[in-house]
Amino acid sequence: MESSIQNKLTGMGVALVTPFKQDDSIDFDALGRLVDYQIQNKADYLVVLGTTAETPSLTAEEKKEIVDFVKRRVNGQLPIVLGCGGNCTANVVKELQHADFSGIDAILSVTPYYNKPSQEGLYQHYKAIAEATELPIILYNVPGRTGVNMTEETTLRLARDFSNIVAVKEASGNITQMNNIIKHKPKDFMVICGDDGIAYPLMTLGAVGVISVIGNAFPKEFSRMVRLALNGDYENALTIHHRFTDMFDLLFVDGNPAGVKCILHAMGYIENKLRLPLVPTRITTYEKIREVLMNLSIKC
Repeated sequence: MESSIQNKLTGMGVALVTPFKQDDSIDFDALGRLVDYQIQNKADYLVVLGTTAETPSLTAEEKKEIVDFVKRRVNGQLPIVLGCGGNCTANVVKELQHADFSGIDAILSVTPYYNKPSQEGLYQHYKAIAEATELPIILYNVPGRTGVNMTEETTLRLARDFSNIVAVKEASGNITQMNNIIKHKPKDFMVICGDDGIAYPLMTLGAVGVISVIGNAFPKEFSRMVRLALNGDYENALTIHHRFTDMFDLLFVDGNPAGVKCILHAMGYIENKLRLPLVPTRITTYEKIREVLMNLSIKC
């Protein structure tokens, strides 16, 4: 399993947005176009129902419809990672034990949010998850959203104790912490960057790639940067990284996924629609994004 899942999770994964129509319903036509766009432009895998998908605002029925739709559309052409996490351990375990995970290659499970558990609480949470499924599990550390940082010691402890905990998506922004995980991790354990803006430097330290937001809009260009870096061609990878520096800043100035949805709308792929409590970017941000797109020679 180890070599197979390593191959599947190396490179650029794309954290898919959920397109909405103006009446707040899911725009499955737009979602299909986005999935096709990722396949055609060489994304390495897709992440469904992550943060970028506005998952907290989706109903259980809508989540199932999205997963079923993406699986049908992908039809085995790309690996699929499914977001499955929460701040109630028992509910996550129940979902892992009873839901249909056919066609899913791995689970991305965020640290419990709002509760602010201790490091031992985080360990016991993931221990219960690991024991509830045989699926490969990617830990997801994003303290800016959850309110708690999973330390390198806890991540490494989990990596050593459970064979199906195969990776961590690190979005702490703490390069020292990330580097220490890479330095001391078990051989087959993977560190995946969770921030587009630091994907390049983290890959020079040994990360295996990135779960990307900007990849929704620029899968061809950003996946090429990732592959160049992973192949040791740091000079050409850095050129692409620097090309997108201004866009990295604009992506998150009004929150995620408002920035990337604004980009996709300017490119003609989706409606510029989010579900409350999220709202679209400010008009000033939208105009700046259009300007950067023009400078990138991207059609808008």
